[in-house]
Amino acid sequence: MKRLFLVLALLFSPSLPAQAPVAVPIAKEPHHHLVLENDYVRVFRVSVPAHDATLLHQHDVPYLYISLGPADVINAVQGRPEARIVMADGQLGYSPGHFAHIARTDSDIPFNNVTIELLRPQGEPRNICEKIVDGPLNMNNCPAADSSAAVTAPSKLNWLKRLFETDDIVVVSWSLTVKRVDTEAGARRARLLIACDKAEFRVDLPGEPSTSLHGGEIIWLNSGRTAAISNLVEHGASRYFVVWFKDKDDAKKP
Repeated sequence: MKRLFLVLALLFSPSLPAQAPVAVPIAKEPHHHLVLENDYVRVFRVSVPAHDATLLHQHDVPYLYISLGPADVINAVQGRPEARIVMADGQLGYSPGHFAHIARTDSDIPFNNVTIELLRPQGEPRNICEKIVDGPLNMNNCPAADSSAAVTAPSKLNWLKRLFETDDIVVVSWSLTVKRVDTEAGARRARLLIACDKAEFRVDLPGEPSTSLHGGEIIWLNSGRTAAISNLVEHGASRYFVVWFKDKDDAKKP
């Protein structure tokens, strides 16, 4: 009789409150594919087909993200209203992290990007020549509105644009139209190169085999390495991003 009473009490008692879903670590989310990890970064290639969604996953550190192709995504952050994010091909974004979310593709457009977790303290993010985060632009030495600054005097065909920085990094966009450029500037810093969608170029390092990079692929260059980068697109530009990691003296500069 007592057992029957307990069973009936459980059946007719008010339902217990629903448990909040538990976020998985980003490395355990099946749409995020780890392609590089070191003391500076963890880099993920993200691919979500149209009309699909990621698992609820956790971002514990600040990160950059670069859209590969256009994106139209629902960003469902845990505990907040859903928001629609529309990005252009090659658009850069930054997030301070420390939240969990689901990325959902309700449209017919798949969502592809490169997500770069920044593992060292970043401090306050600052816009340079483009508005990446809320706040003013620092337009000193920025290109004119109708073009980017030419940095290779003989050709006038390699375009550099400083986009964004924190206390730890500077993010630069390159558009490479000539066949070859030597990246002497910044060679004293560790840096990460990320190929934009439809980019195709070759990276040559002294004493090592050549590496070919296509859209969404990356290469890490330790400080002190000088790379020769060759555009392999016959009739057009190859665009890529460079994330430079500042040394201690750089971090002290305004």
